[in-house]
Amino acid sequence: MKTSLRWCLPVLMAALLSACGGGDKKADADAHASVPVEVAAVARAPINASYSGTAALEAQNEADVVAKTSGVLLKLDAEEGQYVKAGQVLALIDPSSADNQLAQSQAQLRKAQTTYDRASKAIEKQLIPRQEYEQDKYDMEAQAAATRGAQLQLSWTRIVAPISGVISKRMVKQGNLVQANQAIFHIVDMHPLTATLNVPERELGMLKPGQPLTLAVDALPGRKFGGSIQRIAPVVDASSGTFRVTCIFDNAAAGNEPLRPGMFGRIDIVYDQRRDALVIPRSALIDEDGETAVFVVAQGPAKPVPKTAVKPKPGDAVAAEVKPAQPGLVAKRRTVRIGYVDGDRVEIRGGLKPGERVITLGRDAVRDGSEVQVLASGAAPAGTSATAAE
Repeated sequence: MKTSLRWCLPVLMAALLSACGGGDKKADADAHASVPVEVAAVARAPINASYSGTAALEAQNEADVVAKTSGVLLKLDAEEGQYVKAGQVLALIDPSSADNQLAQSQAQLRKAQTTYDRASKAIEKQLIPRQEYEQDKYDMEAQAAATRGAQLQLSWTRIVAPISGVISKRMVKQGNLVQANQAIFHIVDMHPLTATLNVPERELGMLKPGQPLTLAVDALPGRKFGGSIQRIAPVVDASSGTFRVTCIFDNAAAGNEPLRPGMFGRIDIVYDQRRDALVIPRSALIDEDGETAVFVVAQGPAKPVPKTAVKPKPGDAVAAEVKPAQPGLVAKRRTVRIGYVDGDRVEIRGGLKPGERVITLGRDAVRDGSEVQVLASGAAPAGTSATAAE
């Protein structure tokens, strides 16, 4: 028994050591495995400097049509969605009461006019006191003013449009009793339309009235609408650090007035352009430790690659043969200086050269000096399109 234990113990230790050695080799192989990445080439391409923001469209001109007198609504001559012109009759209030008041006022005016005419002839002959003549004159003038007021009250029974536009809402029905100052319709002028952006104060020196811009709305995919900056607020809001930029759009020029007040859209204002800039995808950037960097794919040190082992014949001598050394690819961290950002692309003003390849996908899995394997699908140049590296 003692002899058997003496022989078994070395065998067990050798087996354990062999197992441990195999695990270390596997760990080393895992540590040196290449990380699959996608890359994009640093290319020269035009890039725009722009500001983008979202805002809701508003009508520059809109108004409530209100009744200026009380009465029963006898007739409606307009409906929602109808285009009306300024001064067009939209509704009619029962004019009976106003007609009656005007008739009474006109009768009183004729009486006052006759009295004044008689006083005018009498004063020439000094048949009446001057005071009586002046009193008849004042009475006639007061009654003339009252008659004009009665005529105005009668005109108010015809409700007219104060501005040209589209009726967006009707608030009453025919036969309703309406009161003075009650809203009857709401009219919206569909062109021009405006949108107000709250822009950060850092852009204050870049934007100017008259600069062109484009608008895209979710309700009309694939279409772009032109406009311009109408005005810029002269002050910055201290609480938000922004200033107001009012943009204007000629809805009539777009054809059939496709834009509607209340639509939510994205506004892009291009204020500068570089026609020959170094450009990479924005997805390649790394922001850490207060600086901006990228991972560049470079050639690593050469390493020998053994040939496929061939089983020798009994008695043959086997020579250790290897393939020629092959260089690998590694990721190198590079600090860069960026310029304009245009959507998914960014301008590089320092740190990279044309033709170098930067990692766009898989950069979070690599470190400086990590071995990488470039996937063929990621080799498109960055300047070909804004989403080439995605």
